[in-house]
Amino acid sequence: MFSIEHITHLIDAWLYGNLPPTLALLIECLIVGLAAITLFAVLGLVLVLMERKVSAHMQIRLGPNRVGPGGMFQTVADTLKLAMKEGLTPDGADKFLFNLAPYLVIVVSMMILAPVAFAKGVQLWDLNIGVLYVTAISSLSVIGILMAGWASNNKYSLLGAMRSGAQIVSYELSAGMSLISIVVLTGSLRISDIIASQQNGWWLFKGHIPAVISFAIFIIAVTAETNRAPFDLAEAESELTAGFHTEYSGMKFALFFLAEYVNIFIVCAIAATLFLGGWMPLHIGNWAGFNHVMDYIPSSIWFVGKVFSLIFLIMWFRWTFPRLRIDQLLRLEWKYLLPISMLNLLLMTLIAINGWHF
Repeated sequence: MFSIEHITHLIDAWLYGNLPPTLALLIECLIVGLAAITLFAVLGLVLVLMERKVSAHMQIRLGPNRVGPGGMFQTVADTLKLAMKEGLTPDGADKFLFNLAPYLVIVVSMMILAPVAFAKGVQLWDLNIGVLYVTAISSLSVIGILMAGWASNNKYSLLGAMRSGAQIVSYELSAGMSLISIVVLTGSLRISDIIASQQNGWWLFKGHIPAVISFAIFIIAVTAETNRAPFDLAEAESELTAGFHTEYSGMKFALFFLAEYVNIFIVCAIAATLFLGGWMPLHIGNWAGFNHVMDYIPSSIWFVGKVFSLIFLIMWFRWTFPRLRIDQLLRLEWKYLLPISMLNLLLMTLIAINGWHF
């Protein structure tokens, strides 16, 4: 299988072969940090442009088409505009918490990247509780949102933050149970083990109907967790101006905006890893010839293709369904998704115990 694993090994071998171990480790950490920041910047530019093009296509219009070829530099122009804008702090706001909130939200997003395997051998931290780490760290983002809403000294911001808090806490339950169903099949919380268990087929297909149900519930739940339409009650423009980031401007607003799109990438990466094999090519049982042909496609291409397919699906949701009311949103979780998730997890446990999966 082709991969970029050897590049990471070459860098590691060169650093430890020419520098003291402590300095080599420090430089590796700096490289990883710069790579994560660069990835965030590129994702922000690419996903915002993709969002605009997808919405334009679904509404039968052109979308951005002025700045650069096909409008591809429109998001760069918007970023420069935000960078040059003055950041204002409203009177009566808690200045420390107001300024801390956007950085807390973006730091949480960066921390979740740690166990994600972007390609074969390209993973920041393959810890043995990777799935638990992702669910635990992702729940911290609500703290930054509540902090932003309360510290803004604005009733619309506070109402948006409270809605977001209720929404995230509620839908985390269904999302977590969907992940647990795959952990039950795999028998491990380590991301690399979960990917390796899909060597002869992805869990979405091997896990029978319960895996499909878990996948559907996970996509719905993470769409709500990332405050995406039709679950964007936290920043409903027609009701709350801009929700919890109404009072933010300049780069502080840009950080919230960036965190939303990075979080979309992260949840789609987790879904692709657990249900669609991550960077693992499409293998079908003992079909040696077919599997060998699939191995010629680089693992990074597989991963990016799966992730962006799921991102397109979530964007499709936004431009198809109308926004729900807050009572409808919570009813969907507590009356439907959560009970279905619990029964589905029980069914998946029976399948795993009896070995009924492929």
